[in-house]
Amino acid sequence: MIDNKRLGKKHWMGTVVLILTDILLLNLTALAALYLRVEDQMAVAAYLGFFETLRFCALPGTLLSLLLFKLFNLYSSRWEYAGERELINIGLACAGAAGFYHVITLIGSRKLPRSFPVIFAMLLFVCMALSRYLFRSASREAENRRRGLTRKRTLVIGAGTAGAMAIREFDENPGSRNKAVCLIDDDPAKRGTRIRGVKVVGGRDMIPEAVERYHVEEIIFCIPSAPLSVRNEILESCSSLGVTLKALPTLSQLANGEVTLQQVRSVSIEDLLGRTQVHTDNNAIGEKVRGKTVLVTGGGGSIGSELCRQLAALGPSLLIIFDIYENNAYDIQMELKRRHPELNLLVLIGSVRDEQRVRFVFERYRPDVVCHAAAHKHVPLMEDSPAEAIKNNVFGTYKVAKAAGDYGTSLFILISTDKAVNPTNVMGASKRLCEMIVQSMNGRSDTRYIAVRFGNVLGSNGSVIPLFKKQIAEGGPVTVTDKRVTRFFMTIPEAVSLILQAGAYAKGGEVFVLDRHQDRIHRPAPRREAL
Repeated sequence: MIDNKRLGKKHWMGTVVLILTDILLLNLTALAALYLRVEDQMAVAAYLGFFETLRFCALPGTLLSLLLFKLFNLYSSRWEYAGERELINIGLACAGAAGFYHVITLIGSRKLPRSFPVIFAMLLFVCMALSRYLFRSASREAENRRRGLTRKRTLVIGAGTAGAMAIREFDENPGSRNKAVCLIDDDPAKRGTRIRGVKVVGGRDMIPEAVERYHVEEIIFCIPSAPLSVRNEILESCSSLGVTLKALPTLSQLANGEVTLQQVRSVSIEDLLGRTQVHTDNNAIGEKVRGKTVLVTGGGGSIGSELCRQLAALGPSLLIIFDIYENNAYDIQMELKRRHPELNLLVLIGSVRDEQRVRFVFERYRPDVVCHAAAHKHVPLMEDSPAEAIKNNVFGTYKVAKAAGDYGTSLFILISTDKAVNPTNVMGASKRLCEMIVQSMNGRSDTRYIAVRFGNVLGSNGSVIPLFKKQIAEGGPVTVTDKRVTRFFMTIPEAVSLILQAGAYAKGGEVFVLDRHQDRIHRPAPRREAL
């Protein structure tokens, strides 16, 4: 209630200010129009009758004009959101006001120059439009000060339709935190031109200079249709400038109404991958999962939960999520129940270290397929707690893998890592031991044991990606352990699709890795690597 009273009072005071301003403008512009019509001082003496006529028209003309302004909603419009419609209303109202003055002179048998209504209407339109613009600017500044908002000096990359939309949004949205100070575009024809007063200062080679010259605090990439290679090149060059970097949503997102320009998002590490996401066909593994009991250890984790999502879509008779952390397990349980109400889902809490609990699960539910994703995988933490890495990763894997062989599991998939190759840290060494365990067990029973390796997974817990995202959010630079290091990335859905595809190809005893070509995925299909 207090807020409504405050807003009502604010609106009432703003209306009074506008009315008093219009009264002043009506009379001053009428005098100015008459003065412009008179050519010299001698003419002023000759046309003193015109000024008397103007004095005669002042009161009724002002009152009638104010009434007309009200009819055209000039006192009820929200000028902070004003656009072309409000400008048209101002023009029509000013023409009507000039008409009133002309009619009053005719009724009073007075005389004014025939060109007076035209000059008066034009001057009044300019002055009233300017007064509304100043009123809008003052209102926005006052609101920003009240909210404590500061507008960031922003460089916009792209002087096309998207860039123009972004600048317009910055100007017209009272809640915008951005103020465009310059534009960058590679098109030579656009250099030196302006969009809503913002100048195109040059191409991408001018970005560092423009950031320094215009004291830029934020860069927004506004070329949603740019090829991936161009986009990555520009974003990478901007990441080392020490300013916040953001990107406009894609044109399809804007067209579909999924996002608006207010939702300019921070650039994520996915934007710098340099490739499109690979999609694989899960139909092959679907034949081995459909109608079967599937167990996912570590099913509440980042990889395990995505495994559960993709497996749920393949129609298992029973999907068992086994995890020690009940909060994550609960989250994926609720998600799967919402997305797949037909799914027969069971969530069990327990640790892979607990042999009795593991064997109870296998004895009771007899899973046909096991995806073993439970593990400690944070490299620095495992360096400080090596015994825990061995207990959880090595002995946990041994207990689950042995139970799988003892209770007739047909396929056991170990989720491994490329850090297991010539390991230089405890976590990598523990995962290498896990691979050796499952390889040694293959052939001792009817269970086919395989392992799947992949590198840095975007968004997975314990990966380097959160560090990269934080560095990008802070304006860069993005750092690696050593300048000679080459990192390979994939998304969680890509990693899980690799796991499932490897399961379809499994003959037993293999370690599957992703076939890479330099920094891109060369083929979606995994290949076997001899151990």
